Amino acid sequence: MPTAPHPQSTDELYQALQENDRRPYGRTRSVTAEELVDAAEQFAEPVPLVHALLELQEAYTYGSEPRKSPVVFARLLTLFDEQPDVFDERLRHMLFWRFKWVAHALRQLPEIPLVSLRQWLTEMRDRYEKAGLGLQPYYGQAYQVAAHVGEDTTAAYELWAGRTRTRLSDCEACETCERALYHLAAGDDERALRTWEPVLAGKESCQEEPARSVSYALLPLLRTGRTDRARELHLAGYRGSRRNPSMSQEVGRHLEFCALTGNEARGLELLAENRSLFDEVDSPLDQLGFLTGVEVLLQRVELLGHGDLPAAGYAGRTWTVTGLRAEVRGRADDLAARFDARNGTAAHTDRRKARLDRAPLLDALELTLRTRSIEDVAPAAPVAAPASRTDAAAVPDSLPELILHARALDEQGHPDSRACWARLRTLVAARGYTHPDDPAVGPLVHLRADLLADEANRAGEKDEYAEAAALHEEAAALYDDAGAPGHAALARACALLATAEIPTQSTDGAAAKAAALTAAHASMVRLHEETPGLAPFQEARLLRLRATALGLRLQTSGSEEHVAPVLAEVDVLHAFATRHDLVGQISGALLLRASAYAISGDLPAAVTEIDAILDRLKAHGPAWHQPRTLGLRGRLQLGLRDAEAAHQNLSEGLRLAADWPADTVDTARLHGDLAEACMHLGRPDEALTHLTRSAELELRRGSRTDAFCSYSNAAQLSLDLGHVEDSIALLDSLLAEPDVAAGEVDDRLVAQLRLTRARALHEGEDLKSATAEFVALAAESAGWDDDPGSHASIAAETAVLLGESGEFGRARDAAEQALAAHARAPRYEQLSNCLRELARLQAQQQGPDGLADALAFLADAGRIADEARAAAHEAHGRSLETALAYEHGRVNAYAGEYEDALAALEKALALLGEPGRDDDRAGEWAECVRLAGAVEGIYLERPAPALTRLDTAVSRLTALGHTEETEPLISLAARLRDEE
Repeated sequence: MPTAPHPQSTDELYQALQENDRRPYGRTRSVTAEELVDAAEQFAEPVPLVHALLELQEAYTYGSEPRKSPVVFARLLTLFDEQPDVFDERLRHMLFWRFKWVAHALRQLPEIPLVSLRQWLTEMRDRYEKAGLGLQPYYGQAYQVAAHVGEDTTAAYELWAGRTRTRLSDCEACETCERALYHLAAGDDERALRTWEPVLAGKESCQEEPARSVSYALLPLLRTGRTDRARELHLAGYRGSRRNPSMSQEVGRHLEFCALTGNEARGLELLAENRSLFDEVDSPLDQLGFLTGVEVLLQRVELLGHGDLPAAGYAGRTWTVTGLRAEVRGRADDLAARFDARNGTAAHTDRRKARLDRAPLLDALELTLRTRSIEDVAPAAPVAAPASRTDAAAVPDSLPELILHARALDEQGHPDSRACWARLRTLVAARGYTHPDDPAVGPLVHLRADLLADEANRAGEKDEYAEAAALHEEAAALYDDAGAPGHAALARACALLATAEIPTQSTDGAAAKAAALTAAHASMVRLHEETPGLAPFQEARLLRLRATALGLRLQTSGSEEHVAPVLAEVDVLHAFATRHDLVGQISGALLLRASAYAISGDLPAAVTEIDAILDRLKAHGPAWHQPRTLGLRGRLQLGLRDAEAAHQNLSEGLRLAADWPADTVDTARLHGDLAEACMHLGRPDEALTHLTRSAELELRRGSRTDAFCSYSNAAQLSLDLGHVEDSIALLDSLLAEPDVAAGEVDDRLVAQLRLTRARALHEGEDLKSATAEFVALAAESAGWDDDPGSHASIAAETAVLLGESGEFGRARDAAEQALAAHARAPRYEQLSNCLRELARLQAQQQGPDGLADALAFLADAGRIADEARAAAHEAHGRSLETALAYEHGRVNAYAGEYEDALAALEKALALLGEPGRDDDRAGEWAECVRLAGAVEGIYLERPAPALTRLDTAVSRLTALGHTEETEPLISLAARLRDEE
């Protein structure tokens, strides 16, 4: 089926070839290239056919289809032999260059006899000699054949490496890689890494480099102790290789790197991302390299005891690690044997064995901000009390004792009850479960109600209020059946509270929620009054729920009239708990009181209350309340702007939290608050660590929205810190999560993750990928009728990236979208910045030819400035009018309209006004003077007034103490004087 319209002219054909050249390598590009060859054959002139064949061979070569590449080249060579005049100097160069491509393709095919491979090299040498071309490229191919076969490469290496490079030699980056691999094969890691350094540092690059070199250098870097460098290059290099059929061997080496550094979980994640390579890679040699890397990873996971984990493999069935490893091993062994049979050596089998026999080089290397062990991705086991606690009682083996123990702990609100309920849930769900016939334990229906209540509490902690309410109601009915009215009342009270917290679609959500909480509280009071015979712990819990409902109402409304009712309920709870010596409820009441003070704005009173609670907890317990209490104290101190004290309290809370299951003491919240304290203290790297730990804890307990929000903040902070690859790797990992890929996560949250990733790609100078993501996001956000402002912002950023790519027609379309959305939800500065930047880019790239369109962008920016002024909008920093005048100066200067440029810059200076001693506009003013001086002195050739302008500015800035800002002005003045 055709993938594109059939070109009807050579111009259309060349345009289609250019469009196909922008596509990623793979079957779509290859099929389109095949169709374009068919189209080229309809034209009488042969040149279009030559171009189409060259594009097709490139698509096959980089699309990992080596069997087809030599066939296409044979057609090209026939055309060259029959019509050499058709090939101009450029086409002739490309033809002779691609002799190497064919040699590479033949090496990848074990069905091609070695003698045929050597015959092709002879053909290449003869053709080069006949054309008067240097033979260094031929000897390079001869060396690569020797290395591939497993022969002694010393002589072949010297014949190649000792010769002078020619125009047809492989690029510097590729030759550097081959020289490094020669030293690596000789066991000299240090020399290999020294040889590789220009490529690894990004000084030399090409289509395949530095990604290819990086993949080979990872293990030598580890062996020589350069772990940070290995980590950095893994992140950047993997991104340049992933999902690319022609770089499947490189992907395999990255998987191997993960396996040998304790990052098996990341390895499985990357394997899933590259699942398509199992079926898309047609090159047997590439398959062998990829599959061997896959097997190294799977072998390691299986050795760690996780052979039953799911793994991404060949399409058409589901795989476990063990099953996929067996399949991969069989295929890779067969490929290695076929190559060795063709070559007459055991080289490929031996190399494969060496990779599989390698022991891990590190127990654990943190590769990404989201470091997880293989245990983290294994099926969850029941949560046990942390081993650091000496007072943690073992979970009883006896079933009756376990049930009674779980209920006793639950009455206290003890965190260890979670482990007991988890164990009981597993036992009850097992086939053949027999309930104890013990009056103390009660009937099975009572236990089922207990388990439902625990499940409901967990759902509520994850803000899944509707599910929590339903589970509590179900538990209440079962408690009724079990003859436990007190438990039933508690479950119904919990259901009332959960129902009140279900988000509403009301336009006034806060008022609706406050009303729901008021009604819930009234119902709880009635329920309390109508339920006789409550045990003290049950009555205390009901009182706690009543106080909590009013506390949440106060938090929702912020109304002063809601403070007193909370405090009154807290006093009742406190008095009751004190009378019955319920230590957990006593501290719970005091915490509610402190929270009420904090919500009402009385932070000093809240801190005083918290201090008293901490003293009581140290003396009377319960110990598991201390982390939360310290956490609240830390948050209060953040509110009082005492970040140092907040950090100390939160750190202590985190230390104590290590003694308890993370979800019972809200360790995730402690990490999140610590991140905020660290940011206030100017310690962003420490903040980043806490953000990622908070996010992973949220993810483990099922609070995925909170987790993704924290991760989003971590990715943005990482980007702000300049850790571009860390940010991209984190976001790639999140976006690959199954529920994200399946569209089950909030689309706006996913869009924010993608937006941050697009910005990171742009920061990492991957303009093509960044632009593609921005274009997709702009198209999606166009449908956000409830949020036109976000669409305006995204479309504006998209327009700028399209402008950077030189696609000004598409940039104008995106800018129009942004302007339309801005009309509904103004984004004055973002739109002004976008339009001015587009004008600058078009004038800079197109000069006079782009001036009219650039000025049209500035005219739109002028209208934005007028709207902002009419709306009394205050810009951050310089005014929009000043920025616009300066941009008029730059745009006209780029287009050669120097008088207009100077006039615009004079206007900008007038709008800015002269800087003062403490004025942060000094740098901006100096830059405006510098550009005016350059236009006047260099382009308008009026050095005298330009020098006067510059000297006056230097004197003014020096007198004000802005000496740094004078440097570019002094430099320009010196240049003008030299040219006089």
